[in-house]
Amino acid sequence: MRDRYANLAAIRALDPARDYEQIFRTMLRFEFPWDMRLALNLAFNRSFSIPRVAETLVGTGELLERPRKRADDTGILMYEMVLNGFAHPRARAAIRRINQIHRPYRDFPADDYLYVVACGVVLPLRWLDRYGWRRPCCHEREATYRFFGELAHHMNIPGMPGSLPETEAWFEAYDRTHLLPSAAATVIERSTRERMLKRLPRPLAPLGNSLVSAMYDDRQRMATGVPAPAWPVRAALHATLKTRSRVIRHLHRPRPVGLFEDGIQTKTYPDGYDIAELGPE
Repeated sequence: MRDRYANLAAIRALDPARDYEQIFRTMLRFEFPWDMRLALNLAFNRSFSIPRVAETLVGTGELLERPRKRADDTGILMYEMVLNGFAHPRARAAIRRINQIHRPYRDFPADDYLYVVACGVVLPLRWLDRYGWRRPCCHEREATYRFFGELAHHMNIPGMPGSLPETEAWFEAYDRTHLLPSAAATVIERSTRERMLKRLPRPLAPLGNSLVSAMYDDRQRMATGVPAPAWPVRAALHATLKTRSRVIRHLHRPRPVGLFEDGIQTKTYPDGYDIAELGPE
């Protein structure tokens, strides 16, 4: 369709070094809303699988006792920054709350925090390369890197690599040596799986758990103790997602109304929420 690439044309007219917030917001709200939310879930799940992080999360009980609330809180804090930009009072409140939540764990190695940021950069772009209705352009790639780099800055996380290729290389090296099997990661994965099941395309829902496993790569399955799915399941997932991307590319117009047009709504907070009260008590 003639206007299918209108948003892309607008993005290419922007400067990713200056307009990265606007570009990343357009990716989430208009261009890839389903894919971005799923890929960010995958990114957070992977970052939770580092043994030291997994053991801490098991110890707090948040992800085990209140998995929906924890997932909704994480999503809200993230989306407040994306929707409003880092300079907005609501985004500043979200950053302040994120830093308060992590203050008891300030003795954690900085690289563990940097890994969470790198997951947010690398994994969504990989997902879009494979299953997006189009591959992200160079401006979108740079904007993704710069958005999470700015998040790292506001969280006082040192060591952010100087470019997207360097971030990808850093992620690979750290992931290869630190994403290791642990009982805590297995427990966390089971607790967060329900959220992933809700993201599956409806025709694939009956295959449930096997499809979630198919969305992980071998390294994450090994770390979390998830068995590899049978090849027909992997093939079914791949074929369905590829078909979906073609349908969207050829038959869909750009979204006239963006994701979260009416605000961020969750089942945990049907009547709204106070940013300062999100997260653990």
